[in-house]
Amino acid sequence: MATPNQEDELTMSTDEFLEAQAELYHHCIAFVKSLTLKAATDLGVADAIHRRGGAATLSDLASETGVHPTKLSNLRRIMRVLTASGIFSVQHSDVVSDDDAVYKLTRVSRLLVKSSSYPLSPVVPVLVDPFAWSALLRMPEWLATDERASLFDLAHGCPLWDTTVEDGGLFKDGMAADSRVAMQVLLARCGGVFEAVRSSLVDVGGSHGTTAAAVAKAFPHIKCTVLDLPDVVAGAPTKDAAVTFVAGDMFEYIPPADAILLKWIMHDWKDEDCIKILRQCKEAIPSRDAGGKVIIIETVVGSGFPGAQQIFSKEAQVLMDVFMMYIDGIEREEHEWSKIFFEAGFSNYKITPTNGVLSVIEVYP
Repeated sequence: MATPNQEDELTMSTDEFLEAQAELYHHCIAFVKSLTLKAATDLGVADAIHRRGGAATLSDLASETGVHPTKLSNLRRIMRVLTASGIFSVQHSDVVSDDDAVYKLTRVSRLLVKSSSYPLSPVVPVLVDPFAWSALLRMPEWLATDERASLFDLAHGCPLWDTTVEDGGLFKDGMAADSRVAMQVLLARCGGVFEAVRSSLVDVGGSHGTTAAAVAKAFPHIKCTVLDLPDVVAGAPTKDAAVTFVAGDMFEYIPPADAILLKWIMHDWKDEDCIKILRQCKEAIPSRDAGGKVIIIETVVGSGFPGAQQIFSKEAQVLMDVFMMYIDGIEREEHEWSKIFFEAGFSNYKITPTNGVLSVIEVYP
């Protein structure tokens, strides 16, 4: 039974209640923003606006994207969500009608244009993924047991990686798009990290070599090798002479090199697995005096954004952390990174925030 003091804590004015109710409902249906974003991405709304010179009416969008005329009002409702969310912007004349609004790109939706300098539309279906969502819906029952299988295994009866084999390249394309954009930015902002590599680098789990190719192009003195599983390497391109592909298992062996690169690999694994990977990395590189290091490109929760962006970025980082829970992954804070580095036998590390989602971590033997 609640005590009088506890009851007082639950009491609020009518205005407080109404504000709290609106906030609660907002959080409950926030997933609608993600779904409308995916719908707009699948339809190619950003590209349609770009083709129209950067401004398009509702009728323009319907014509460009193939939306049926009978669904024009539904498209307007979707665009209203996306403009309220800041994905697109909208302008009205004095008389507002369904076809009066003129939609324009924002800095966010520019990333969805295929010809953008930073095209990230392939990443959207990877993050707004029904397999991930249905797995995360099992969190309550999963948390209440000592179930060792991941949420994904529990929901779908198989690991995530089994589904990516038959997804038509969706996951691979999303990760390649992320790598192209990330490396374009990181090489411009943190190029010294790679420039200091003496002569060789192994990109562990580098798939078809998008990241390694970017490093090789920017720094021709670095001989770049990609290590990935045999079935991944079997489908890798062979025309890029700057990158060599090696089939193998990072838990068993990593080819020797001056530097080992791990981009968005560690957040897939629990601490004990990360320590095993890092110990293999340590075996593969020379001493720090001889230029050996491991370069990790990952999120460091709590770092990366200054000023007003910090609140937004921290929420994005912790949301990504829970998102990764569906495969038993984790986004780590600095003290969590530090723990696994030292347990793996490394002596020091340096974190360079990028004012973005990712940080560059140099780990020294």
